[in-house]
Amino acid sequence: MEPDQDDRLDGDGHPPSGSPVLEAILENERHRRYLGQRLDAAGDRVDTDLLGDIVRHGPVLEALLEEPLDRREIEERLDVSRATSHRYTQWLDEQDFVEKIDGRFQLTWRGAVTAEEILRFEANVRTAHRMTPLLDAVCEDHRDFVLEPFVDATITVAEPDDPYRPIERFITLVSESESLRGFNTTHMAPLVLGEFHQQVFDKTDTEIIYLPHIVEKLFETYPERARKAIDRGHLTLRTREELPYGLALFDDRVGIGGYDEATGLMQVFVDTDAPIAREWAERVYASVRSDSDPLDEWSDLPR
Repeated sequence: MEPDQDDRLDGDGHPPSGSPVLEAILENERHRRYLGQRLDAAGDRVDTDLLGDIVRHGPVLEALLEEPLDRREIEERLDVSRATSHRYTQWLDEQDFVEKIDGRFQLTWRGAVTAEEILRFEANVRTAHRMTPLLDAVCEDHRDFVLEPFVDATITVAEPDDPYRPIERFITLVSESESLRGFNTTHMAPLVLGEFHQQVFDKTDTEIIYLPHIVEKLFETYPERARKAIDRGHLTLRTREELPYGLALFDDRVGIGGYDEATGLMQVFVDTDAPIAREWAERVYASVRSDSDPLDEWSDLPR
């Protein structure tokens, strides 16, 4: 266990600021529902036909984002005819997305920004499609969740013939990690799973934030082992009255679990080793932790 988890909070007890990239992502997330209003107020909306044309020209924009190309190289790279490559470059020129230098088409600043935004759009749409099971399980009012850090995440979904796949994935990551921090992880590993709790009590330095009644059930199920783990400093428990989806921070990965409120079973587990996801998860965990209570205040727990 790290010496002082509160080091992740600033002087006011709030999570510290993140990197400029993370801050930009979070700022965009906070204001995304108002983007339409802001565009309307600006009075200069982009024509929907132009937006469609930009998406259709995404492949050539992406190719030119990598390096300038002449028309023949565009034809070879995209496997298109000479006539098609001519239409592509003519349209790009009309939109001031390219300039021709030494026989090669090179993106202008406007073209490069547009190409990057098309790739970001595609990545987010793909991520939203892949993560539909998790997004369906996450509370609609919880605004801290963002898509960008999970573009290349591993997504494990419960199947009718294998309902415990997400739980098994979670337990595998726990077994491969020397530390674990998280909240609302009961759905990831129900209290009846002795294998997980043996790992937590005996092998993994752990801090978990639970709902109060879950802490009580934990001590009812494993009274002696849980208390010994806490006394050794091997296990730290905190409580909070409400928790969103489940979050787990391992040594090298972070994971999010979405569960069925009716059954309590985890329906999907999403994990990644992306640095920006780690930074986002640290920030969310610090925020939830700052509004939780240490177990020391629970004097009536059994010893």
